[in-house]
Amino acid sequence: MIERLPKFPWDVLFPYRRRAAAHPDGLVNLALGDPVDPTPPAVRAALAAAADAPGYPSTEGTPALRAAAAAWLLRREGVTVEPDAVIPAVGTKELIAWLPTMLGLGPGDIVLVPELAFPTYEVSARLAGAKLVRTDSPLTYDGPAPRVLWLNSPSNPEGRVLGTAELRAIVAWAREQGTLVVNDECYLDHVWEGGTRSVLHPEVSGGSHRGVLAVHSLSKRSNLAGYRAGFAAGDPDVIATLLEVRKHAGHMVPAPVQAAMVAALGDDSHLAQQREHYARRRAVLRQALVDNGFRIDHSAGALFLWATRDEPCWTTVGALADLGILVAPGEFYGAAGARHVRVAVTETDERVEQAVKRLAEGC
Repeated sequence: MIERLPKFPWDVLFPYRRRAAAHPDGLVNLALGDPVDPTPPAVRAALAAAADAPGYPSTEGTPALRAAAAAWLLRREGVTVEPDAVIPAVGTKELIAWLPTMLGLGPGDIVLVPELAFPTYEVSARLAGAKLVRTDSPLTYDGPAPRVLWLNSPSNPEGRVLGTAELRAIVAWAREQGTLVVNDECYLDHVWEGGTRSVLHPEVSGGSHRGVLAVHSLSKRSNLAGYRAGFAAGDPDVIATLLEVRKHAGHMVPAPVQAAMVAALGDDSHLAQQREHYARRRAVLRQALVDNGFRIDHSAGALFLWATRDEPCWTTVGALADLGILVAPGEFYGAAGARHVRVAVTETDERVEQAVKRLAEGC
């Protein structure tokens, strides 16, 4: 099993982290999209209030949680789902990694992923023993029908945002193939230029969620990365299959975390405040990078800037590490990223200002 998996990307980056941390004013970590702002007080209060939880939590999620997720999808995204078409996840990374396996994929099955993609999509195919195919143009794919098509809009790492018409065309094509479309929508609340829709929206799905699944994370929108809190919603038959497998495997979100998720999904005010923080940091970093010889490509959504100086990505990583700034090499996300780096906008205001200062002095 281990031989089938790639080396964990962040282990490869460790020597550059050590190099950046040697800077006299310390490390500015723009490699990880790791939330640093406080978890909302109401969410922490809900977690604490539910801390007395001696019994096993429900795999399918409490009625309150499933209803809160369905209500949030309707309120924020204009999407109508029944609560029993929602299932919580112990952070969406684990759900993504194991989804093809839970759906019974194996050798001979095909998983389509974007050319540049969150590495766990590739891992999901490898864990199942399925064949991975990378393409940014599923509509022109002419191989055997894939079982699963991963989308990520807005995308990590490059911040591409798929329009409604493009999403609708992909869903229609996938239904003709008998392919499950899974859109990782963890950055749907962070679109900075233009707009997009959930893959479950009726303008995309035609009002039916057959063959369509959306994956949502509370890590970035609510600063809950440490809670491991996410959910999937969509095709009721797919949700039922996932639930059956997850019951056997013991994939249960802890009861206090489920209570915290209800509080987070029911409150939009903290999201508005967090968006302001990220918008400010994004604007400052973008301008500093452009002023100091970088070009920013795409980056219309998500919490990263897809930056290049038209040189090998590891050259850029090394040069920035010498300034005490750590960024992610584009190669982590696919061969198409060989001349880009991913710059996260999730650091504190103080560290962002440090990065701006160092870029001005060192580039």
